[in-house]
Amino acid sequence: MNLIDQLLARDTILLQGHAGTWQQAVRLGVDLLVEAGCVEERYYDSIIAMTGELGPWYLLAPGMAMPHARPEEGVLKNGFALVTLETPVVFGDPDNDPVDILITLAATDARTMNEQSIVEVVTLLDDEARVERLRQVRTRDELLTLFNEIQG
Repeated sequence: MNLIDQLLARDTILLQGHAGTWQQAVRLGVDLLVEAGCVEERYYDSIIAMTGELGPWYLLAPGMAMPHARPEEGVLKNGFALVTLETPVVFGDPDNDPVDILITLAATDARTMNEQSIVEVVTLLDDEARVERLRQVRTRDELLTLFNEIQG
């Protein structure tokens, strides 16, 4: 599952989205995956419930989140959704708030999630300059340029 190829092929990208709460931000990404046929509606409820139980455990770094739930919670096929927010939202984590980049993950099995998907997301977001450029992207063309540079 290649992150960039999946985002482009399924058109699961929302740039400069609007959300007033972390729940609304998570909803934006899940909705893209629902529209792409990757997850069922109940996937959102599972992420919200797990966050209520465990806190926002999927915050990767300051400003970045990777919301996801277990494969059996409604995943139909592997996929990613990228959401950037015009105005960051607070998840309740002083080390990583506020968040303005979300990569919502759907993986059909734990192995795919742990060995491939998370590694791809972390690789994409491990360069501060790249992350800052992603925050500045306003159009699909700008995003394509950034993706092309990443893929070499």
